[in-house]
Amino acid sequence: QVQLVESGGGLVQAGGSLRLSCAASGRTFSSYTMGWFRQAPGKERQLVTAINSGGTMTYYAASVKGRFTIARDNAKNMVYLQMNSLTPDDTAIYYCAVGRSPYVFQLQGGDFASWGQGTQVTVSS
Repeated sequence: QVQLVESGGGLVQAGGSLRLSCAASGRTFSSYTMGWFRQAPGKERQLVTAINSGGTMTYYAASVKGRFTIARDNAKNMVYLQMNSLTPDDTAIYYCAVGRSPYVFQLQGGDFASWGQGTQVTVSS
């Protein structure tokens, strides 16, 4: 079982930036895909970005491509989400999650085994 704790959310004006962090413990972190999901009120949770175990492959949803950057530090069991040029549409609770299968680049919600408690990101216009 892995435990995930997100931090770094907050209130920011449109056009601003935030950096989210996710600390992982309890499992061999470096073997698994890590992802960031978000859920806005009244909407389904969506995968925003993911990074494979070695940090060599990434995925970004079209809505955030070019603005968000995911990174991981396997030595520190950390994954980060740098969010730039934020818009009100980015307002949501952001969750980090860890994939179920080692050394497989996973991009489906059902492929993620553990989730953090979430951190609120609010972008004002």
